Amino acid sequence: MKSEHEKGRLTNMNNAPAIKEWQRLYEAALEFKKLECWNWVYDDNVFGVLNPENGEIGYCCIMGNLGEAFALAVYLGSDGLEGYLNIQSGKIKPADFEAFQSQKCLMASFEDRDYLQKEDIQIIKKLGLKFHGQKEWPAFRSYLPGYYPWFLTKKEALFLTAVIEQAIDVAQRLQKNSTLLKPPHKDEYLVRVPDKINDDMLWKDTWMKPAYIEKAKSSDDRVDEIRIQKIKKKAVRTDSIWEIDIVFAPTPVREKNERPYFPRLFAVIDKHSTFALDCNMFIISDSASTYRDHFLYFLEKGAMLPQEILVKKDEVFQILLPIVSLLNVKLNRVSKLSAYETFNNAMFGFFSDGVDT
Repeated sequence: MKSEHEKGRLTNMNNAPAIKEWQRLYEAALEFKKLECWNWVYDDNVFGVLNPENGEIGYCCIMGNLGEAFALAVYLGSDGLEGYLNIQSGKIKPADFEAFQSQKCLMASFEDRDYLQKEDIQIIKKLGLKFHGQKEWPAFRSYLPGYYPWFLTKKEALFLTAVIEQAIDVAQRLQKNSTLLKPPHKDEYLVRVPDKINDDMLWKDTWMKPAYIEKAKSSDDRVDEIRIQKIKKKAVRTDSIWEIDIVFAPTPVREKNERPYFPRLFAVIDKHSTFALDCNMFIISDSASTYRDHFLYFLEKGAMLPQEILVKKDEVFQILLPIVSLLNVKLNRVSKLSAYETFNNAMFGFFSDGVDT
């Protein structure tokens, strides 16, 4: 079952935090800011807080030691933690747009006035709060892979409030005991676990390993073999090499009252000329079969086959494999798609020049 975080719905009157819940969240954030715990806590001092609502663990990262950005990020579940660790290890570059799109977290940050939206200002005015200066304005956002950073739902706000309160507790103890987060066993994290007694919520430390991430099972790999055989007979075989990838487009779109999302871009690039042979947008919910159907249409229309296809992501490999195996085309995974990167950089430049930010 998908969690509340994965549904990606727009905050509305039914699931938005009540004003009292906003007040508690801002109070916790201001207490956290006043503590200035980033002076002794580093962004690799990760600890967890268990969500009493659904049992999911939020893995916390306090940022600000370098004095550039002050925030508390809460990476949701094992897959959220995996995204954080990929960035920390350098597997994914922090400045890469794909890194931004891989995040699954809640964020409490302190920003300049210009960062805030009218919704933030309205809440601050209702609470009678005033802020002045740089990096002083609290901001709260939900990050989901493929979706635009968005305002918190009621459940997200309640959990983030609890996390901030527990982060204050952990940070204060970490100041006195620098080994507080040193695990007794490999891959364990200190997790704050709630225990409700009557109407009181008591919290205790527990060492836990992240839950195993169950990789999504591959979708139906069946393909239209008759259609493929027709392509095989008609298409001209060439000595070309294609690079194929699926990335998030840099400009979000929004449908009615849904949360804005980033479309996915499927492109086929000729390795030698860096020319885009095919480029097509897909909505975030499109399945592997949709991509396969489009690729078959591209092959039918172009009537040519390459000597080899290069891909970087396992997702793309699994999408193409049932087709290219029947077409006797080599399919290989590589660590870098140089021609695709050239195309991608040009595309991002085009969107940056053409979109007001």
